[in-house]
Amino acid sequence: MAKYIVGLTGGIGSGKTTVSNMFADLGIEIIDADIIARQVVTPNSEALTAIAQHFGQEILLENGELNRSALRSKVFANDDEKKWLNALLHPLIRQSILSALSAASGDYCILSAPLLLENNLHVLVNTVLVVDVSVDTQLKRTCRRDNSDQQEVNAIINSQISREKRIGLANQVIDNESADLQQIKAQVTTLHKHYQNQAKTDDLAEQSFKK
Repeated sequence: MAKYIVGLTGGIGSGKTTVSNMFADLGIEIIDADIIARQVVTPNSEALTAIAQHFGQEILLENGELNRSALRSKVFANDDEKKWLNALLHPLIRQSILSALSAASGDYCILSAPLLLENNLHVLVNTVLVVDVSVDTQLKRTCRRDNSDQQEVNAIINSQISREKRIGLANQVIDNESADLQQIKAQVTTLHKHYQNQAKTDDLAEQSFKK
C-alpha cells in the first residue's frame, strides 16, 4: 500500500483531469473514482440489474450498458430517487476504492474524485488537493467542453460543495484560472516533491513509533 494518499478534487470544469494526468506522467498511481463508479455498473452487474429493475429497462442502452443521460434525468431533480441510487452505489464504490488504495504502490498515490468532499472520501486520504477556478470559468469551460446549456451546468455546480467550502477544506490549492499548462505543471512538480517528502516523513515517524 502507498505510504501517503493525496485526495485530488475540484468542481466541474476546473481542470482536475489535466492535473491528474500530469501526476500520472510523473509515475504516480491514480485511483480514479469516476472510473470505479463506471465499473460497478457494467452490464450484468448486480448494481446495474438493480437499477434497471427500479427505473425500468429504458435506463439501458441497446448493448446492455447504462444510459447515463437517461438516469441523470430521472434522479437529478428527484431527491428520493437520488437517495435511493446513492444508497445502492456509494457503498460499492467506496469498497472498490478501498481495495484499490490497498493495492497501490509507490511513495504516494492519488485518489481523484470530483465528489471527494461531498461523499466524505477525504477521510481516506492524508491530504486534500483542490484544483480551483472561478464559478464563471467553470460555467464557460464546461459549456464549451460538453456542449451543454448554462442551466444544466449551473445545476451541476449548485449540486456540488461551494467553491468557498472546497477551498476551506483544502490543504493545497492549484490555481487553474489561466489554464496555462506550463504554470500548472510547475505547481504539480512542486507538489510532487512535497508529497514525496511527506511520505518519507510519515514512514520515518511510523518506524520510530514501532520501535
